[in-house]
Amino acid sequence: MNGAAVALSYEHCERITRSRARNFYYGIRLLPARKRAAMCALYAMARRIDDVGDSTGPVRGQDGPAGEGAERDTRVAALDEIRRSFSLLTNAAGGLPAGAVRPGDPVLTALADTVAHFPLPIDALEELVEGCSWDLAGRRYSTFDELVEYCRHVAGTVGRLSLAIYGTPRPEQAEPLADALGVALQLTNILRDLVEDRDEMGRVYLPAEDLERFGVTSMLDGAPDDLAALICFETGRAAAWYERGLQLLPLLDRRSRACTAAMAGIYRRLLDRIRMSPDSVLRGRVSLSPGEKAAVAAMALARAAA
Repeated sequence: MNGAAVALSYEHCERITRSRARNFYYGIRLLPARKRAAMCALYAMARRIDDVGDSTGPVRGQDGPAGEGAERDTRVAALDEIRRSFSLLTNAAGGLPAGAVRPGDPVLTALADTVAHFPLPIDALEELVEGCSWDLAGRRYSTFDELVEYCRHVAGTVGRLSLAIYGTPRPEQAEPLADALGVALQLTNILRDLVEDRDEMGRVYLPAEDLERFGVTSMLDGAPDDLAALICFETGRAAAWYERGLQLLPLLDRRSRACTAAMAGIYRRLLDRIRMSPDSVLRGRVSLSPGEKAAVAAMALARAAA
């Protein structure tokens, strides 16, 4: 591929990551340049996939207004197009010939170059698309095990893809830990976005068995104390996934360890804030200030260097 086009494509992906990865970029920027660029390409593709599944997000190539059914069909078609684009990545290890990637698609261009330099598991990208398709189908989860399977598809996959960029001398041990950390991050996302997901997209991810256990309806209607107890219960489950997933850190090099610790640290602090004030997520999105995020990243870098 043309070197100038590839460089511009990576710059495009970094702009997407810097502007839309409100938490992840604090960790990604701690990586050396080559890995940072690769992570930005991966994030930009994951963002594209997530936007298709998010009924409030843009769909690449969509023109004009559409009814709900037509919009869902458009989004399903967009996911299918993304799946087909992965066929270009399968043979990218040897480098793609000029013109192999559709002109005007800097995200795919950068990701193809990333695959040429790092052993990204393409099947993980396909699983990510499958998880997104579950969102489009409005899938609900009866049990926690079912919810964990969803989290593995939409976030554990990103953990494994990131690990391929970081590198590790013990991949067989590291891969399930990267997957577990992804589950922890996604569970935190779900708790943070409870009201937004319900009100804007009509989605409730928490398992039906847990809602019933705490006397909460399928749309999170219930007494405030019951909702708070439910949220506290789920934060405990997420914390257990962090405990397992953070065992990944010693298996990474210093900069990759700092990146991962920063991203996980920001989300873990969010989870702690939710646990201490569970009703806060019912009033709006819980977040950390830029200063708090920067402090977590600085601490992660210092600990990785120790």
